[in-house]
Order: sequence, then structure tokens, then C-alpha cells
Amino acid sequence: MSRPPTANPDTEPPFPVARHTWFDDAQALLTGTLIVALGLVLFRQAGFVTGGTVGLAFVLHYATGWSFGALVFAINLPFYALAWVRMGRAFTLKTVLAVGLLAAFAEVIPHWLVIGQLNAVFAAIAGGLLIGVGFIILFRHRASLGGFNTLVLWLQERYGWRAGVVQLGIDSAILLAATPWVGPLQLVLSVLAAGLMNLTLAINHKPGRYVAY
Repeated sequence: MSRPPTANPDTEPPFPVARHTWFDDAQALLTGTLIVALGLVLFRQAGFVTGGTVGLAFVLHYATGWSFGALVFAINLPFYALAWVRMGRAFTLKTVLAVGLLAAFAEVIPHWLVIGQLNAVFAAIAGGLLIGVGFIILFRHRASLGGFNTLVLWLQERYGWRAGVVQLGIDSAILLAATPWVGPLQLVLSVLAAGLMNLTLAINHKPGRYVAY
């Protein structure tokens, strides 16, 4: 009697790969962007900055006073072409929806949730962890928040580079660029928050660990 074929542990999961339904993806986009937006609200209240295109939006918002949500959406526009070519149509459409939801949540949550007093250290820790968890939800449903996240995911899928490590390098450069508008304490706590966010990604989002798509 012949033996059943065995999966290659390096390339194939030992069981059938699950597929996400449209409902799974929809709730993930809503949940992931809401969690990220809550973290960003804490950052904004505490005067922090973060990395990626969202970090660029923070810098421009602090420098000009322009709408943060509108800046988040506009800055990501050039990166959708990369997402379409490198990651496919489904990923790009999910990313456009996710960025749109994040931009909307970032504008309306401060009207729904008024924070009277906020400890800066708590904002850094809680905000960093919230954003990291939100990213994981989006990544596991093949979506992102555009920009450098799209590039980071492609590098992980193409070359196996750890998403959290690459993102940390990009984020550090953007944090340094924010120094004219962010005070020393806020900058230090922003670095702490970015480290926690990317540590969450590095530990929980590894190639092959999550096989549904």
C-alpha cells in the first residue's frame, strides 16, 4: 500500500490552507483600522510621531495644521501602483479601503472619545501595542495601510526579510525627520512606541506562521 504524500514543512502547510471569506476580510479591515486609529489618537493627543506614511502625515499635520486624515489618504496615493504590481488587485483594493477607513476613523474618533488627561508613557506603550496588533490583523488578511507597509510586506514575501525589522529601520529615519516639531521627550517616547509596535510585528507576524489567506 502506498503512503499518502507528505507536505514539505518548508514550503507547504501540513493541512489544507483556509481561505478568508469576504465577511472575514470586511470585519478584519474594520477591526484592524479601528485599533490602529485608537493608537494614533493616543499618539496625536500626546504629541508623538510614528513611522511610515502615517508618520509623514503626522509631520505635515504638525507643521501645517492640515487635516491628518486627509494627509494619510493623500500620501498613500503613489504607493497603490506598487501594491497593484507587486501584491495584486485584491491586496490593493483591500489596502485602499483600509487607508480610507483609517483616515475616516482618525478624524471622527476625537469627536467620539474626548481625552481629558493622558499620561505620555502610557500613550507610548498602549498606542504602540495597539498599532502593532492592528497591523497584524490587516497583514493576516492580505491588506495593509499602504505606503511603506506595502513595500515591507513585499520584501518579506519575496526575500523573507522580517517585516518588523525592516519597518523599524524606515520608522527610525522618519522619527529623526520629525525633530523640528516634536520635543525631546515626545521623540524618545515615540521611539519607544515604534519599538513596541515593531516588536509586536516581529514576534507575531513571521513567514509561514499564519496560513489562512
